[in-house]
Formats: sequence, C-alpha cells, structure tokens
Amino acid sequence: MQIGKVRGAIHSTITHAFYDGRKLLIVDYLDIHGKPTGEYVIAVDVVGSGAGETVLVLDEGNSARQIVDQPNAPIRSIIVGVVDEVHLHNTPRT
Repeated sequence: MQIGKVRGAIHSTITHAFYDGRKLLIVDYLDIHGKPTGEYVIAVDVVGSGAGETVLVLDEGNSARQIVDQPNAPIRSIIVGVVDEVHLHNTPRT
C-alpha cells in the first residue's frame, strides 16, 4: 500500500464497461514526510475521496480485483481509505 494525495479526476467518454459509474482519480505518491515523490497513479475510487485528500492506494492488480470482487476486471490500482492523520515517531527528516 502507498500513501498519496488526490490531484484530480479523469473523465472519459469511451471506457471499458467495468468503469461505468466509477471514479478514476490521479493520485500523487507521498514520501514518509508527506512530500510528493514525483510518481503518480490512476486509481479507481471506492471510498468517495476527492481532490486534495490524502488516501491509501493499493497498487496490486490481483488485490484490487479481489476488493471489487471481479477476477477479470481491468484494474491495477484502487483507493481503499482516506487518511485522517499520520503520526511519525523518531523518524529523521531528510
């Protein structure tokens, strides 16, 4: 799992039927201190998150397919939670 910040949404007029009624969000990965790593992912949202929120992203296709209960779904990344707070103890800043 990765922590990320939702940057925005993707809208498409033509998609696979699996994506009908589902939100696709662009998520910037964050490092342990909450700073963007420069990497991002496009993830299906199943928790109702939105732009600016910090989220947990599961970026493993098989696990994502298990969450949506569709073994052949064309999915790799899925948002599985909204992060309220992160507490770090004895972690040096770089």
